[in-house]
Amino acid sequence: MLHRVKLFTLTSLLLTLVLTGTSSLSLANEVIPIPLKIQPMISPAVPNIDAKGYILIDANSGKVLAEKNADARMSPASLTKLMSLYIISSALKSGSIHADDKVRISTKAWKTGGSRMFVKVNDEVPVKDLIRGIAVASGNDASVAMAEYLAGTEEAFASIMNAEAKALGMTSSHFMDGTGLPNPQHYSTARDFATLAQALTRDYPEDYKLFSEKWFTYNNIRQPNRNRLLWRYQYADGLKTGHTDDAGYCLVASAVKDGMRLISVIMGAPSDESRTEDSIRLLTYGFRFFETQKLYRGGSTLAEARVWKGTKGEFPVGVADDWYVTLPTGQAKNVQAKISLNEPLSAPIVKGQTYGTVDIVLNNQVVASKPLVALADVSKGGMIRGISDSMSYRFHKLFTKSDEKANNG
Repeated sequence: MLHRVKLFTLTSLLLTLVLTGTSSLSLANEVIPIPLKIQPMISPAVPNIDAKGYILIDANSGKVLAEKNADARMSPASLTKLMSLYIISSALKSGSIHADDKVRISTKAWKTGGSRMFVKVNDEVPVKDLIRGIAVASGNDASVAMAEYLAGTEEAFASIMNAEAKALGMTSSHFMDGTGLPNPQHYSTARDFATLAQALTRDYPEDYKLFSEKWFTYNNIRQPNRNRLLWRYQYADGLKTGHTDDAGYCLVASAVKDGMRLISVIMGAPSDESRTEDSIRLLTYGFRFFETQKLYRGGSTLAEARVWKGTKGEFPVGVADDWYVTLPTGQAKNVQAKISLNEPLSAPIVKGQTYGTVDIVLNNQVVASKPLVALADVSKGGMIRGISDSMSYRFHKLFTKSDEKANNG
């Protein structure tokens, strides 16, 4: 049974607990008053976006701020290369390949059509150059060369891509190659690419800076990054464009303002200009009408929970990971939250296991929830402690019922 035991409110960037009258939990922070007057929220209209599908999310919290046809399967074109780069970054981080490794360019890689880095057959090109050729110049030749280097063949690399997509939660994607050239069995969604972009910024920040490079030169050929946001929008720092006749014009964009990172995905836009300007509209909408609050650090103690029949009488509880919440601008001061503990809590208590929930409430609506986990182990106590706590718990329940009757009366 879940038992409501505490109420807390947001001030600055931290949640502070407010006692509500039960003894199942001890405060981790000082008591502060709860605001009595709730300010009304303004619900702005989402910009009109001329694309087959789009989505806008807060990268820290994962909150969806705007979407249309975000789960519709579409051809992703060169957005596909974001998955290729994610796998390459993973291989670099694990040490299975290295930035200075030389990659021999096959005839197949050299012959691949579309956008190119302009490598030559049998050239031996460093991995670090091929990565830039993919991220900045969107080189299909570089993408094929890296797929062959990592997996032997493009087909084998595609199987790795699909496995990675599944692991990331990209439930509506299927890849046939590392380039995104037209294929009816090669598809994804705006939501899946938002998930992938979020993973890139989170898992490989050291490689992410490549997406903000405006120019790339190889074999004396200088090419611009096709992401026009890097020139037009001051907060933009990535990510990737895509275009084929089948896919239309696509763009996964990311931008940071005052510590808040937003990711927008536009698929099936009618022109390069449209995908650029509509991405700016989405990002501007997100920054203007929403804000990100970091509520707690992962592993920090939120409160001390009562435990029965253990070697200790209390144990610390909190959230496992850093917790960010996206709120309408100006509404942070109106946020409240409630902790619910499973009851009764009896030893043994296992660190990392869930023993309740924390709900973030705004205008009487739950806007975010997290599991409440144990931050320490509590072993089962001896027989005497067990008998003593059994008696104490009976009295605790008796007085709790008495209090409830008195309050109801």
